[in-house]
Amino acid sequence: MSLIKKIYVNGKDEAIFFKQLAERNGETDKKVSAVVNEIIETVRKGGDSAVKAYTEKFDGRLPKYYEVPREVINDALTEADQSFVDALLNSIENITDFHQRQKSQSFVNTKADGCILGQKVRGLDKVGLYVPGGTAAYPSSVLMNAVPAKIAGVKEIIMVTPPLKDGTPNKDILVAAALCGVDRIFMSGGAQAIAALAYGTEEIPKVDKIVGPGNIYVATAKKLLYGVVDIDMVAGPSEILVMADETADPKYVAADLMSQAEHDKLASAILVTTSEKLADETIAELERQMQDLSRKEIIESSLSDYGAIIICNSKDEACEMANRFAPEHLEVLFEDPLEYVGRLDNAGSIFLGKYAPEPLGDYYAGPNHVLPTSGTARFFSPLSVNSFEKRSSFIYYTEDALRQAKDDIILVAEKEGLTAHANAIKVRFSK
Repeated sequence: MSLIKKIYVNGKDEAIFFKQLAERNGETDKKVSAVVNEIIETVRKGGDSAVKAYTEKFDGRLPKYYEVPREVINDALTEADQSFVDALLNSIENITDFHQRQKSQSFVNTKADGCILGQKVRGLDKVGLYVPGGTAAYPSSVLMNAVPAKIAGVKEIIMVTPPLKDGTPNKDILVAAALCGVDRIFMSGGAQAIAALAYGTEEIPKVDKIVGPGNIYVATAKKLLYGVVDIDMVAGPSEILVMADETADPKYVAADLMSQAEHDKLASAILVTTSEKLADETIAELERQMQDLSRKEIIESSLSDYGAIIICNSKDEACEMANRFAPEHLEVLFEDPLEYVGRLDNAGSIFLGKYAPEPLGDYYAGPNHVLPTSGTARFFSPLSVNSFEKRSSFIYYTEDALRQAKDDIILVAEKEGLTAHANAIKVRFSK
């Protein structure tokens, strides 16, 4: 059996493949939803005692402490390898520079008749940040979530993260949290931590929004609690689509496909190319390079089940495929990548040229790595400063200005049968 399937664009075979990918992201398993609903309700009623009971049940023991003391966070930063700290600081500098340009401005529009209209923009009060612990601990996710939140003016960031097997927090996560100015950290994971953030407990504050990656239980809890609290997005398996022509280096193509395939057996890595020669050389490179990679089995499974090499007849067709799939990560390894930016409408983040591989965006360049998946890049956007802002409009009218508008307002209100609306205008001008 081939490591990865080859598909020739004919209007049928690629459609079957895209349908298969869509089914991968089917409705959340009913059994998972039932378990998560029970956890949510128990935490809503039981507060911290329920959270701790679930922590002991799922993690095997209670952590060393529920809220991580500030001195423990500071010690983690002091004791950290300086090269790691420096790498994070360089990333923070780039992330900050990019996201500062996204900040929205309040505005006031004073009209000639004395009316004042405007918009007030401010940061959310409290945001909850979920950070996986254990083997799937990603300090980079702390940076990508906390930095834009701080720029937006969020007053308090509350982090929750599961303990390691010895009951202590992951020190790399503590270092990232310290550098980003996370305010409080609680040792709890899973759906119970999401419920605690959504409803608040005796110790964990109720937040306005929950962000951050997690397993199926965490993702389901966020989905079920949306409305009680805002969330960043419902994330599906990771995905990458690489567009490449005959000038692309198969070593780079293979390496970039595997950089996403290693996330999860459900991850999708797709090459869309105009060159069958590149397709065959990429397959050979995949087989060669993966032998030395720690997550070889996951990569093999991902490529076999949800990966593909789609051979197109033209670059125009390749662009159509990319827009149709709307990938989380889109790499353009064409000879002239910058010429295609304006034609690529559906992608979370676009990586242009052979020296802009996907991990550059994950860790360092500056644009956010929290991106829409499962085709939702057709209508969703990456996490940004705007994700942590809220807006209110305001209106001031003079008596003369309202008199000029009153007949129109009354007419529309009465058309809608809302006579009390009309009356609220009429009463101001009745004698």
